[in-house]
Amino acid sequence: MTTMATRTSRTVTGARSGRAAGVRPTSSLGTRPLLRWRGVDWWLMAAVAGLLVLGTLLVWSATTTRDDLTGGDPRAYLYKQVTNIVIGLVLMSVVLVADHRWVRVAAPVAYLASVGGLVLVLVAGSTINGSRSWIVVGGMSIQPAELAKLAVVIGMALVLAHRAQGRWRPRVGLVEVVLMLAIAAVPAVLILLQPDLGTMLVLTATVTGVLAVSGAPRRWLALLAGGGVTAALVAVAGGVLKPYQVDRFLAFTNPDLDPRGAGYNVEQARIAVGNGGVWGQGLFDGSQTRSGFVPEQHTDFVFTVAGEELGLVGAGLLIALLGLVVWRALVIATHTDDVFGRVAAAGIACWFGFQGFQNVGMCLGIMPVTGVPLPFVSYGGSSMFAVLLAVGLLQNIHLRASAPRVR
Repeated sequence: MTTMATRTSRTVTGARSGRAAGVRPTSSLGTRPLLRWRGVDWWLMAAVAGLLVLGTLLVWSATTTRDDLTGGDPRAYLYKQVTNIVIGLVLMSVVLVADHRWVRVAAPVAYLASVGGLVLVLVAGSTINGSRSWIVVGGMSIQPAELAKLAVVIGMALVLAHRAQGRWRPRVGLVEVVLMLAIAAVPAVLILLQPDLGTMLVLTATVTGVLAVSGAPRRWLALLAGGGVTAALVAVAGGVLKPYQVDRFLAFTNPDLDPRGAGYNVEQARIAVGNGGVWGQGLFDGSQTRSGFVPEQHTDFVFTVAGEELGLVGAGLLIALLGLVVWRALVIATHTDDVFGRVAAAGIACWFGFQGFQNVGMCLGIMPVTGVPLPFVSYGGSSMFAVLLAVGLLQNIHLRASAPRVR
């Protein structure tokens, strides 16, 4: 009895002294939202902010003389893009301050919602630029495929998180790999049926990256690569891809094959980037941009605006900022001991990295033309919401990894 009383007295005394010294027991679960902002990865936030500002200016420049898009209001797309960013930042903030347990609870819901959205697209979606990828609600176009990228990442990460908690075997084996591929396969098939080849390529690269980080045997990565090539050949031979998509690949291999048809986008994009030189022609002063020669310049080909108006310096800055975002995502992945966080952060890094490379590459003619936006830069609500939600998840993982633990 005396020993127990002594221990209790020491415990109470220690707790009181800790409070007196201003030491507050904290954990990653109970930190107040305002205090959580102090521990965010500010390098990541600075890079994202730079891309958002730069992208807004580029979208504005690409549309200011396009009366067919703006209806005569040169600031129409500026207001729309700012609105998209504000909504995206609100979503990011919600995920950032959320308890990590709620994030895991919401993961299956987000995955099922994305699959439901993809099914709805096939049933009642709108066709834009040859692809049925959008749902029009009250004049607003929503592209569920963009949100599916994040849903697949967190779905696959959740599988490995359950494994790490001892529910399944300690190593990544056949069951785990099959489950992760099944999670990715459902949205992939629905996206291929639209057909949205660009998103399919990004999703394939992301899934491959997640499997590599998960510790899956290399033979599975080799099988996945072989299966991807086989699926592409079957899609072409079976007529899944539409003729214009096949023509884009042919134009990529030989831009001079049809310079006024399938090769037109690539040719005009090259001219616009080449016009910029080192320092560019000046914001809002690009000759190709103001003349409207480059199609979809405010969305898929927004990088050409940077190349023409800001030159090699401005385009290089844009790439550097995107590279910084990818680097910070990888740093967050390596610094967390949480399996869910590590796999999710690495998957987001693969997603941002490959999609950025694909977008910039098609503007330079080193990648085939596919309809993928440049993260944080291109105009589009669905894409902006998805990437900012992903940033919120990265910050949530970072805060959980850096928060002191209660012993």
